[in-house]
Amino acid sequence: MSRLARALTVLLLLCAGVARADIAVEPTPLPPTQEARAQRVMHSLRCLVCQNESIADSNADLARDLRQVVRERIAAGDSNDQVRAYMVQRYGDWVLLDPPFKPSTALLWLSPLIVFLAGGGALLLYRRGRRAGVPEGAPLDADERRLLAEALAESDNGPAPPAGAPDPGR
Repeated sequence: MSRLARALTVLLLLCAGVARADIAVEPTPLPPTQEARAQRVMHSLRCLVCQNESIADSNADLARDLRQVVRERIAAGDSNDQVRAYMVQRYGDWVLLDPPFKPSTALLWLSPLIVFLAGGGALLLYRRGRRAGVPEGAPLDADERRLLAEALAESDNGPAPPAGAPDPGR
């Protein structure tokens, strides 16, 4: 192998090492029982960057930091509920993947029902309006019959001549 090839190989290996240096490694896990508790808590907390992903499943930097906070709180002796309460105190109910039902979250919980009822009401009004129109098979009055006859004659023979005009066919 030439010197240039060796130098390029060494340079590529160094670059690969630098590229891998920014990958964060999760800290040493807790004892198995505490780690299992921490995982349960992590799966109940929302990643604030990814939004619909738990911090246990997210690769975002903030999720990694929140996982570390959860582990620290569990290691310090906090219960699962105390860890969740700590996170809610810092980030609000939004951090919970399953927020509680209370006045401030009522719209969040009731919005699917409201949308469903509004859609059903709109459909009911639409159908009722269709029935309230002219009933099928209602007889035509004299003006409607005349307009229908003119429209049919126009579609068969082309445009009808104005009333009182001589008929070109005679």
